[in-house]
Amino acid sequence: MKTNRQPGMSYAILLHYSEIGLKGGNRKAFEEQLLQNIQRSLKGVVEAPVQRMYGRFLVELPSEFDWETISRRLQKVVGLSHFALAVMVGQEMEAITRVACEIMERQSFASFRVTTRRIQKKFPLTSDKISSVVGAAIQQATHARVDLSHPEAVCYIDIVDNVAFVYSEKIPGVRGLPVGSSEKAVSLLSSGIDSPVASYKIITRGVRLIFVHFHSAPYTSPASVNNTKRLVKLLTEYQLSAKLYSVPFLAVQQGIMVEASPAYRVVLYRRSMLRMAEKIARREKARALVTGESIGQVASQTLTNMQVISQAASLPILRPLSGSDKEEIIRLARQIGTFDISIEPYEDCCSLFVPEHPVTRAKMEIVAEAESKIELPTLEAEAVRAAEISRFDFPE
Repeated sequence: MKTNRQPGMSYAILLHYSEIGLKGGNRKAFEEQLLQNIQRSLKGVVEAPVQRMYGRFLVELPSEFDWETISRRLQKVVGLSHFALAVMVGQEMEAITRVACEIMERQSFASFRVTTRRIQKKFPLTSDKISSVVGAAIQQATHARVDLSHPEAVCYIDIVDNVAFVYSEKIPGVRGLPVGSSEKAVSLLSSGIDSPVASYKIITRGVRLIFVHFHSAPYTSPASVNNTKRLVKLLTEYQLSAKLYSVPFLAVQQGIMVEASPAYRVVLYRRSMLRMAEKIARREKARALVTGESIGQVASQTLTNMQVISQAASLPILRPLSGSDKEEIIRLARQIGTFDISIEPYEDCCSLFVPEHPVTRAKMEIVAEAESKIELPTLEAEAVRAAEISRFDFPE
């Protein structure tokens, strides 16, 4: 839906970043990465350049713009603390006051306050004086009361450079570090609830993920692969581009099932997945592996089992959900939009050939003996070679 400018008003997007402001000597590189990501996210809806301005970014908008689409996209740009649709006016009190009243009169509220930030110190009035003058005018126009502590509405005024920005809403961003500022990692992604949330948390630390999904086709339906692709497509809205390896896991599972004790199957499956994910990570020059494990959530996720499983890989294994309970994970899954996909019915490789009573404290010597009887290096290499690779971009 197109938004038209109000007559005589010029609109811009003000974008504020979060922790990259603390990066000292590296700040410029983080800013540049965030600027590129903003520009990429707005591709096709705003063609104006992203400008730097005193610890924030600015995008001037044309006479017509699709604010709903712009806002939806910016809410997924990692590294932004908040952004706003602002009216740009000259640095004259009469113009600032007039625009502030027009913006606030379009809303309904019983109480308000004016918050001013005067970055341009040459402006003759202090921040408090600007707020006082504008607040008196808004009060006269709306008959609302001033409440500095718990207002129903806020009028924001930023005096920056040679212009003033007036707006009434700050839209929260994802925060974190801009994607691409923290190298790459490989995420082991199922179509369940946990691993997409784990992936999201690592993406917000500036890491660009390559995704790996293991499936047991044709013993399982295509649902897990299809759902995983939908999850990657959604997560790509946060990291802008992605690659998914769909790895056939059935031959490895069958080898484990024939030679190993049923109680040890899950541990052996997980070790094999880590080895294959690490092969892909080496190929992609990724520096770590990511899993959705949470301590004690299922039998394979005891500390003992996690230690035994981790020994299969030499790269660091990041487990961002290790201290989270299921309610926390579900809450974040709903927030980022992955939950509804994750709860759709599917069969994944981990539900195939799983024993009723898996081991909770695996012994490394038993694991080593079982693996010595299976041609795992050959099976795993063949599975990685047979992986289907899918690529995703946002915007498409």
